[in-house]
Amino acid sequence: MEDTLRSPNAMLSTVSVDCVIFGYFENMLSVLVRRESVPFNNQIIEEWKLPGNHVLRNEDINATAARILKEQTGLEGIYVKQFWVFSDPDRLKKRPQDYEWVKPRLKDDRVLTVGFYSLINIDSIDNTQLIEVAKWVNTNEVKELMFDHNEVFEEALKKLRYDLLHEPLVFELLPEKFTLTQMQKIYEAIFNTTYDKRNYRRKINKMPYLIPLNEIQTGVSHKPARLYSFDRNVYEKTRTERFDFRV
Repeated sequence: MEDTLRSPNAMLSTVSVDCVIFGYFENMLSVLVRRESVPFNNQIIEEWKLPGNHVLRNEDINATAARILKEQTGLEGIYVKQFWVFSDPDRLKKRPQDYEWVKPRLKDDRVLTVGFYSLINIDSIDNTQLIEVAKWVNTNEVKELMFDHNEVFEEALKKLRYDLLHEPLVFELLPEKFTLTQMQKIYEAIFNTTYDKRNYRRKINKMPYLIPLNEIQTGVSHKPARLYSFDRNVYEKTRTERFDFRV
């Protein structure tokens, strides 16, 4: 349902949610952005922003994030985590064209936004379901975004990197069955680094919840590697201290 179909009083005018959706595909970490056509100085400027919107009065903040993902990207049922609140009084006024575009829809020009990040394996979704104005952009190639969305994106990436060292989030980006090299490539893409293979393997071999399967890759030109899976039940039962993936 679009905002125009909702009563203005149904939305909290000073509280919003912005979603940083990270996707992984072919050894590359991307972020989903959406296009807006912004009229300014008698011309239409093509701008890009993160998916986001105001909170409805009858929903909690997590439901807002899920709704935004569905309405503005076509995605649902994916990993979502709150990471920060952005409260700069002038966060909507970073650039005049952005403020002029959004001002008619504001009851109050002071809007706090709650940042959420999401993780998805791009290969596991039907990208044809994405709305027309949404696209994936390499996280190393993000240009200037609207409002304070570059700051929101950068804080989300910082939090994702921290969380990956302390939570088994990498498995949100992997297929159900994967190789150790695929797992390593994700860490390298997100941290923009290269790990020594021996040190990396020594680290992950200590993970009892990383289950080797009696299966190997198929349809590859190189020597097929063993496949693994992540067992969350084993993880919950065996963890005695905080997850630590520093290599």
